[in-house]
Amino acid sequence: MAEVKLIAIAGMPGSGKGTLTDYLQNERQFPVVHFGNMLYEEVQRRGLDNIKDEKFVREDMRKQEGKEVLAKRAADKADELLKNGAPAIVLDGLYSWSEYKYLANKYGDRLLLIAVAAPRHLRYERALGRDEAHRKYTSAKQIRERDYAEIENLEKGGPIAFADYTIVNDGTPKQLLEKLDVVLKNLGLTG
Repeated sequence: MAEVKLIAIAGMPGSGKGTLTDYLQNERQFPVVHFGNMLYEEVQRRGLDNIKDEKFVREDMRKQEGKEVLAKRAADKADELLKNGAPAIVLDGLYSWSEYKYLANKYGDRLLLIAVAAPRHLRYERALGRDEAHRKYTSAKQIRERDYAEIENLEKGGPIAFADYTIVNDGTPKQLLEKLDVVLKNLGLTG
C-alpha cells in the first residue's frame, strides 16, 4: 500500500484543476480539501457576499494571518482526514508560494504538487464557456486581469513552476485524465 500522500493541485484559471479534482474525488474516492471553501466560510462568517467580497476577504485574511493562512486551515482539515486512512488527500486550490512552502515544511515528501497547464487561448476559451456553477467570466480581458492578479499578488507562479508533476491539458478531458492516471500509477496510487 502506498504511503498516505497529500496531492496539491495548482494551475491558472481554465487549466483543468477542477476536472482533476472532480476525478480524484468521484472516481478515485480521495477526500478533497478545497482551499476556496475555507475562504467562502470566512466570507460567510463575516456576513459578506461571496462573489463581491471574496477578493477583499482573501487579501484581508493573508494580511491578518499571513500569506499561508489558507494552507494552515487546509492542513488542519487534512490532518483530520489523515486519521481515517485514505490513500491520498487532495488539496484543491493551492495558489501561493507561501502556501506551498508551509505545506512542504509540514508534510515533507508526503506532499506532492501537480500543476496542470494549458495554452492561454485554450484556458480563456474554457473559462468563457463555463456554466453558472463555476466562476463565470464575460471577457478575455476579465480573465487576463485575474491571471495578472494571481501571478503578481498571490505568488501563483511559484507552485506551478516548482511542481513535482506537470500535466499539459491541451486535449480532451479524457486525455487529461489519462495523463493523471499515469501520474497516479507512478505514485503507486492505483490498483
